Amino acid sequence: MSEIKSCHEMHCHHAETAKILHLLPSETACSEAADIFSQLCDPTRLRILWVLAHTEECVNNIALAVDMSTSAVSHHLRNLRQAGFIVNRRSGKEIYYKLAETPAARLLHTMIDDVFEMTCPGSNP
Repeated sequence: MSEIKSCHEMHCHHAETAKILHLLPSETACSEAADIFSQLCDPTRLRILWVLAHTEECVNNIALAVDMSTSAVSHHLRNLRQAGFIVNRRSGKEIYYKLAETPAARLLHTMIDDVFEMTCPGSNP
């Protein structure tokens, strides 16, 4: 992280400026966050995340829901799993996917519901 300038060097418009700027994430941390956010820039991934935020589902059903091949959906699921947004479990020959139970995934679920102006059936309005 680059050294934060003192208020003598900066135009400090608020008393808290220097304190806040010391909390500024590093370029590396911001780059990692940008990589995560880039996963949300694809409309197909958003549709898949919407499904998985509201139900656990297998690849075949996700593919049918988003009208794509299972191999294309599998590619998106792999990226979402690597980003930490979803988890999977095996039951016999089927693999089921759902939104991860992490703070970032819960925030993502809230964002999805807000963006698409819906209330998740499993939540209190």
